[in-house]
Amino acid sequence: MKEFPINFLWGGATAANQLEGAWNEDGKGPSTNDMYTGGSHTIARRITPILEPDTFYPNHEGIDFYHRYKEDIALFAEMGFKVFRLSIAWSRIFPNGDDEQPNEKGLQFYDDVLDELKKYNIEPLVTISHYELPFNLVQKYDGWKNRKLIEFYNRYAQTLYIRYKDKVKYWLTFNEINSAMVTLGAYASLGMILDEKENTEAVRIQALHHQFVASAKAVKMGHQINPDFKIGCMIAYLDMQPLTCDPADVLLTQHMDQIQNMLCGDVQVRGFYPAYAKRYYDEHNVELVMEAEDEQILKEGCVDFYTFSYYMSNCVSANPQNEQTGGNLLGGIKNPYLKATDWGWQIDPIGLRWTLNHLYDRYHIPLMVVENGLGAVDTFEPDGSINDDYRIDYLRQHIEQMKEAIQDGVDLMGYTTWGPIDLVSAGTGEMKKRYGFIYVDKHDDGSGTLDRSKKKSFYWYKKVIESNGKEL
Repeated sequence: MKEFPINFLWGGATAANQLEGAWNEDGKGPSTNDMYTGGSHTIARRITPILEPDTFYPNHEGIDFYHRYKEDIALFAEMGFKVFRLSIAWSRIFPNGDDEQPNEKGLQFYDDVLDELKKYNIEPLVTISHYELPFNLVQKYDGWKNRKLIEFYNRYAQTLYIRYKDKVKYWLTFNEINSAMVTLGAYASLGMILDEKENTEAVRIQALHHQFVASAKAVKMGHQINPDFKIGCMIAYLDMQPLTCDPADVLLTQHMDQIQNMLCGDVQVRGFYPAYAKRYYDEHNVELVMEAEDEQILKEGCVDFYTFSYYMSNCVSANPQNEQTGGNLLGGIKNPYLKATDWGWQIDPIGLRWTLNHLYDRYHIPLMVVENGLGAVDTFEPDGSINDDYRIDYLRQHIEQMKEAIQDGVDLMGYTTWGPIDLVSAGTGEMKKRYGFIYVDKHDDGSGTLDRSKKKSFYWYKKVIESNGKEL
């Protein structure tokens, strides 16, 4: 029976904007996420183009990783992390995004973080852009709608590659790049202020094309700077299953899977737009503007490995009257066979095995699950313990299905749970929605000591890593 490979990369994943804090320290400029107010799963977050007095912005402090990274990395090392997925805040390096020269203090911060990881033999996996576009690029250029962002992004990527070429091997160009295909992605991913009249699907698809070109150029450039670099894509895999065996449900599921899940992977892995995209664009009045060299750029900038987030599955039906449920970026129809989290995300470990086989059959390059986890409300017991057995059960079931996929023949290189330490929720701005093995004393009103505490899952994951996935 095949087990996890000896060199399997166990670890956790974070994003700079959700944990670093220090939003305006040491020369950092504001990012898109710095303009988000707090919220909850019942009260929506707001985007404020100008910071409002007496308004709480949870990302401004995050969990103060900026000042506490040594303490946090030591905890990751205690769990036995082999890899830590982090993002670099673009506006910490280029405060306005279009600056000619980088901010040295920002570069030095990440030097220090990477050196701390190296001290514990933890491999960094760096996301170059993770929902934290410099806000100046929103105001001045309207985000990725403007092709000039390709130039700014590649200047930024080149700066990172050269500075950290001996410290980082694994890179991801964009986080959940396919989020551009949903309305929410207009601001989070593309840096365009939400306005459905202006940021139509056609406009988002054009902006996504600019990201494809930027990614491909960054891949080619990275390989030239250091041939040992491994550069991947990152997709939010939104597992979809037909609600019934009605052929209309089956066909609609295939169609949604192609557009929401497979399009971005096809372009970034294969290097060209698939035929189904061309039909979709024709039928939705999308006139994609491409420069003469774009097709060649996409062909020459294919990624080395494919990474994705997986949290849940949803059903698809041609009958819109069915009961709806929540999800990461995109909801769907409730599956009667599945349980759901407190936030309505359906728990489907077997869907992860299906997804791994589906992706590997299509691309035949190494895969990595770089986000998977359970957002839940954690409670301190009178003795100070946090017994998050529900999180252990969720992760155990998904790891078991990863092991099955490996036996199926899938080349799976690693697994980073989402939020190994509690951080600000990207979707809602909450701290109440916790994912971590490490509890952070920070609350939705901004109060708390920021003290770190180990949950029961901390010790469980430590054993999982020690046994290379045998002891679950």
